[in-house]
Amino acid sequence: MSDRPSFIDQLPPWPEGDFSAFGEITETRLSRIQALTGSFMSRNWLTIPHVTHHDDVDTTALEDFRKGLDTRVSPLAFIIKAVISGLKAFPHFNASLDASGRNLILKQYFHIGVAIDTPNGLLVGVVRDCDRKSPVELAAEIADLSARAREKGLSMAEMSGGCMTVSSLGGIGGTGFTPIINAPEVAILGVTRSEWKPARGENGELIWRHKTPFSLSYDHRVINGADAARFVRHLDEVMAAPAGLID
Repeated sequence: MSDRPSFIDQLPPWPEGDFSAFGEITETRLSRIQALTGSFMSRNWLTIPHVTHHDDVDTTALEDFRKGLDTRVSPLAFIIKAVISGLKAFPHFNASLDASGRNLILKQYFHIGVAIDTPNGLLVGVVRDCDRKSPVELAAEIADLSARAREKGLSMAEMSGGCMTVSSLGGIGGTGFTPIINAPEVAILGVTRSEWKPARGENGELIWRHKTPFSLSYDHRVINGADAARFVRHLDEVMAAPAGLID
């Protein structure tokens, strides 16, 4: 082992000061979830070389397809099914580096983490065996997981074993962001609010397409930029034929 200090040890100390010197203040303690999430996110951001690829995915066909279903199904359930297709097409996205950082562990299962906004902070619940479930089943399981996370929290078992995480802000807004990878995963998909955007048709006419911004953050030790772009293009292709995601 080297005695050389890590770059984290060499960082300058956190600035301290008497904020009350500038005006009135109040102080509140972070929740346990916020403190734990903050420590994990700091570790992941500092130790994983993050790159984020942004692209708009055409979800016009998906929106039309969802409207024709007998049961209301959230776009997130279809996005997860598309992600599963991407993990199968690009196996190194469904992987983790071991502790040495020299060996890649390829997973043969498909568990997807879902970022859940709770009153006490962010939790990531894991939906297991997503490849074996329909979008209707996934939507019901996500709703149940989210409700329990907000009411009483989730166990460590319910937050462990994910292959890739999806963080959706589509119900709130935004045009893109840089989600932090949920180690030991090697990628995370951020989703923001869909919009109808003008496009040029085959004959030059103006047409409107339903576009959803995707932000894919990936570990550059495992995934390169070209494969990240191909992964998101794959999501675009499979979501253009949403009937194929029903099984």
